[in-house]
Amino acid sequence: MQILFIPGNPGIVSFYRDFVEALYENLEGHASITAIGHISQGGKDLERRKMFSLQEQISHKVDYIEQELRTCQLPIVLVGHSIGSYICLEIFKRLQHQVKYFIGLYPFLTLNKESQTQALIGKIAGSAIISAAVSSFASLVGSLPTRVSRVIVRRFLGPSWSTTAIDATCKHLLQYHTMRNVLFMAMTEFRKLSEDPDWEFMKRKQSQIALLFGVDDHWGPLSVFEEVSTRVPGIALSIEREGHTHGCCCTEAGSIWVAHHVSNLIKNQIQIRNL
Repeated sequence: MQILFIPGNPGIVSFYRDFVEALYENLEGHASITAIGHISQGGKDLERRKMFSLQEQISHKVDYIEQELRTCQLPIVLVGHSIGSYICLEIFKRLQHQVKYFIGLYPFLTLNKESQTQALIGKIAGSAIISAAVSSFASLVGSLPTRVSRVIVRRFLGPSWSTTAIDATCKHLLQYHTMRNVLFMAMTEFRKLSEDPDWEFMKRKQSQIALLFGVDDHWGPLSVFEEVSTRVPGIALSIEREGHTHGCCCTEAGSIWVAHHVSNLIKNQIQIRNL
C-alpha cells in the first residue's frame, strides 16, 4: 500500500522522521511511505518569499498525488497530523476513487473558541507587522552559531524534545520565509476552520476514517471528540492517555507510541478490507 503523511503547521517533514521510521518498521516494510511537506516551509526559499494559503497547500498535495501517483495501483492511506488531518479530509473528498483510508492524529478540524492560545496565535498571524517581527526574530536566532541556537531552542521549547525535533527547528523553522509562511497559513486556517466540519462527507466515509485525540489538546479538544462521536458514531475514535502532547513528533517516545497506534489501525484495515 501507499501511505501519504501530511504534517501539521509548520509543515516540516524533518520533525516527523522518528515517527515515519517507526511506522515503516512496524509495518515491516510492507508499505511505501511518503511525507509531503508544505510549500515554502523549510529549506531554501525557492518561492522567493511568496506565501501560501491553506487552500494552496491542499492543492499542492492533490497535484502531487495526481501527477506522481496517477498510475499507482496501490491503495492510498492518508495520515495527517493536526491541520494535516483537515488537509487529508479535503484530499479524500477530491480523490475518493484513490483513497481507501484516512487516519487523523490530534486533528485540528475546527476552531476552539475557548482556547486563549488559539486567540493569541490568531492575533499574531492576522497582523502583517507582528508576523514580520516574529519571523525576523526567528531568523535572528537561526543566524546564530549552531551551538548557540540549539541551546536557545532546547531551553525555550523543552528538554524533552528529541534531537530530531531540535535539528528540524534550527535548520528549517528558524528562517524568515518559513516563519512567515507558517503564520500566513495559520491565518488562513483560522478563517476557514471558523466553519463547521463537513459532517455529511464524514458520515458517508465513516467506515474509512479513524481519529486520535489527546487528553489536553486545545487544537483537537475532547469537546470535538464528543461531537464527532455523536454526529458520526461510525468513525473509529481513540483517546491517547499516555501523557504525550499535540506535538507528539517532538519527542521520541511520542513518535514511537503514535507510530504503533497508526500501524495497528492499518493492520486492522488490511484484515477487514484486504487492502
